[in-house]
Formats: sequence, C-alpha cells, structure tokens
Amino acid sequence: MNNNHNSEVTTPLSTREGSGVSLKCDIILCGVGGQGILSIATIIGEAAMNENLYIKQAEVHGMSQRGGDVQSNLRISSEPIASDLIALGGADVIISMEPMEALRYLPYLNKEGWVITSSAPFVNIPNYPNIEDIKAELAKLPHVVAIDIEQLAKDNQVPRSANVILLGAAQKALGIDYDKLEAAIRRVFARKGDAIVEANIKALAIGKEHQG
Repeated sequence: MNNNHNSEVTTPLSTREGSGVSLKCDIILCGVGGQGILSIATIIGEAAMNENLYIKQAEVHGMSQRGGDVQSNLRISSEPIASDLIALGGADVIISMEPMEALRYLPYLNKEGWVITSSAPFVNIPNYPNIEDIKAELAKLPHVVAIDIEQLAKDNQVPRSANVILLGAAQKALGIDYDKLEAAIRRVFARKGDAIVEANIKALAIGKEHQG
C-alpha cells in the first residue's frame, strides 16, 4: 500500500527582484528504499529554497523498508506552482538510482527530457528483466546518462555517497548552478561533521565529470 506525503514550500521572489532568476524544472526521483533518493530531494530542495524559488514535493513510498520502491515528484519554479504532482509527459528530468525504475517512469518524461540513472541493477524481485534489455531501452532515449555510481563510489572511497554522484551527473540537466548544489550539501550535512560533508562534496564532483 502506498503512502502519499505532500509538502509545499513557497518562498516569495520579492527578495530576488532584479536577479533574473528564472527556472522551471519538474523532477521525478526514483529508486528503492535505502538508496538515498530522498536525500537527493533534500539537497535539491535546499538549493532551490536558498534561491527563493517555489517548491512542491509529493513523495510516494512503497514498502518503507530497505528494498521497496521509493518515488518522489519534486517541482521547482520561479513562478507559483499549482499542483504537487507531475503529469504524464511533464517531467523534465528523471533521476533514478536503479535502471528498471528509470524505465518505469518514462511515460512521465517529456520528449526533450533527461534521464540520469544508475546503470547497476538492484535485483529485488524474482523476475527482474535482463539488464542488457534495460540498457538497450535506455540507449534509445535522446538524452540519457547511465553510470555505475556504486562502483564509482567504491573506487573513490565514498561508498555511502553514490546517490550524490548521481546528483552531480544530473546538475546540468537540472539547471541549478553547481556551486549552489555544493553549498546546499554543506548546509544539509553540516551537523554530521566535516568528513561526511567533504565525502559528499567529492561525490558531487565525481558525478559532474559524467554529465551528458
């Protein structure tokens, strides 16, 4: 049974008057429990709030324990947002920690949208599709970045920050300045100590190197 959690943060743009900030990005974040999808949403949301943008988020959780599917709609705009849900064909970016989950939400992607996904499967069902078939489907898309974030995280000694590597790879597609995401990471993880902050800053930089 799915639980819907809707949250809204609307921050007035009056303080940004004359700044020229103009942005609209509808993002679907997906993966399975324990992969850090909601941490990605928190970082993006923090960066957007700091720019006084409007934000609406709808989180749809499947099984809450590790291994259940997790999905979130995150909408960011310099103008007021009517709905917290993204319509079919309306998403600008899909960020997926799991390649099959990326395919699941393709009907929501607009024709010029980007898919940023992990290429490594998280096999949590007995009839998981052939990974080569999934990669072939992803390869048909006009704008896709598929990288093995788990391996990159291990190779670079940031094993707990694979999700932030994926965020780094998505930065250009999101239209959020890199330094704004970096600053958001520093604020979000500050209370966890410098080592955690720096690991995630490093992960963001690794992801940036793999942008499409």
